[in-house]
Amino acid sequence: MQTSAKVGILILIVLFLIPAVAAEDAIEWYTKAQNSAANGDYADAVTYYNNALALNPTYDAAYAGEAAALNALGQYSAALTAANQAVAIRSSPTALGARADALFSLGQYNDAIGAYTNYTSVVFNQASAYCNLAYSYVQVNNTAQALTAYSQCTNLNPNDPLVWNQIGLLDMSLGQYSDALTAFNTATSLTTKNAQIWNNKGEALVALGRFQDALPCFNTALSLDPTYTAAQVNLNAAMGMGQISVSTYTPTPTQAPWYLGGITPTSATPTPVATFAITVTQTGQTTTTPPATQQTPVPTRTTFTPLSPVPVLAGLGAAAVLLALRGKGKNR
Repeated sequence: MQTSAKVGILILIVLFLIPAVAAEDAIEWYTKAQNSAANGDYADAVTYYNNALALNPTYDAAYAGEAAALNALGQYSAALTAANQAVAIRSSPTALGARADALFSLGQYNDAIGAYTNYTSVVFNQASAYCNLAYSYVQVNNTAQALTAYSQCTNLNPNDPLVWNQIGLLDMSLGQYSDALTAFNTATSLTTKNAQIWNNKGEALVALGRFQDALPCFNTALSLDPTYTAAQVNLNAAMGMGQISVSTYTPTPTQAPWYLGGITPTSATPTPVATFAITVTQTGQTTTTPPATQQTPVPTRTTFTPLSPVPVLAGLGAAAVLLALRGKGKNR
């Protein structure tokens, strides 16, 4: 065989091998990002998601994951941009949740209501989403819907005293003092260390005319926080006159360190980032298995340069062997 023919065969073999080799691809960067996010390394996760998007600009799962990571970093405007890009491609649960969290944290409550409504229509077991939805309703003066959302939150997580405190405050604003007392009773059964909740419970008892029962509540609030001026004023009024001014959902005397009670949240409770199990089939094709509630497909695996040298060298070696065998056969 002529030398030129041998070289031609060798080149063809190398060219045949090149498309199957890639040092990195979008799926691999996405997997690195997911692992980093799962470990709380959100800055690295954002970098890896961007690497995946540089290789595949329509990778909606990477946009969604990046949005969730940016929310965790407190970069809410950037998170909203990434979430909107993800939703524009496909409305996955992760993208919807990240978009809602970003809107909530930016104080865009009307938009957050719509976003959380969309999210909870496909993900039914995220308590924090319902709590954030409830707070958003409060901000637009829709108390009835807020109570409904808080009820959904407590159905999923009945053991958070701060949620029950907020329900009690909403009931107080509606004049539903018995319901408010029930909520505050639940809250104080879950924690005894919150002065604001004890003060709120005392106010509910006063609203029901139970002045003597209210005194221990105010005293407990003051034992937990001796500088709690509102509790001291309420205690003095209850002891001196048997009456007290009940808060009317202008929560000056009932400042609880959570969603309501005069403290505005600085951010939403982040929606969990979806994780995916990476598997390899018998044919060698990489596939992903998303969780049941967060169906996020991954694009078909593609190849890119730069090339890994090991498979290329292996191909050259194989080509040399084939050429040597061909030469021996010709000489026989």
